[in-house]
Amino acid sequence: MHSFGYRANALLTFAITILAFICAIASFSDNFSNQTPSAQIQILNINWFQKQPHGNDEVSLTLNITADLQSLFTWNTKQVFAFVAAEYKTSKNSLNQVSLWDAIIPEKEQAKFWIQISNKYRFIDQGHNLRGKDFNLTLHWHVMPKTGKMFADKIVMSGYRLPNAYR
Repeated sequence: MHSFGYRANALLTFAITILAFICAIASFSDNFSNQTPSAQIQILNINWFQKQPHGNDEVSLTLNITADLQSLFTWNTKQVFAFVAAEYKTSKNSLNQVSLWDAIIPEKEQAKFWIQISNKYRFIDQGHNLRGKDFNLTLHWHVMPKTGKMFADKIVMSGYRLPNAYR
């Protein structure tokens, strides 16, 4: 006969194995969801564009962000982290990214939104490289599941340009 400890160990091992299998199936099922997020970002105003006393360029923008990220939510989604970044090239760096706004979206009902804001974080370039600079606004998102691996993607919106002179 087997002891109580041996039987409890076998039962616990079996239960954990089944739980791991169910978690793996849940994570795998996310690969079959049809994800079609959409977004549009408009620059409504350049509030100021100035050179700081120590030489860095700083920009303040008023943004109109419209996004529908509801398709990212499945029964396995815990939350979505979304952020808007300004992306541009300089002679020193092939890619500069400056985060302008971010949000944690905990529910599908909150994943379709329209907001008008000034950039939440300062848009500063280390140097004086922003005058007349072309840049992209990119909406990035990271989907955090209840179980399984986190994944990320983005929508790049190009065609933005900063003025040639400070204001």
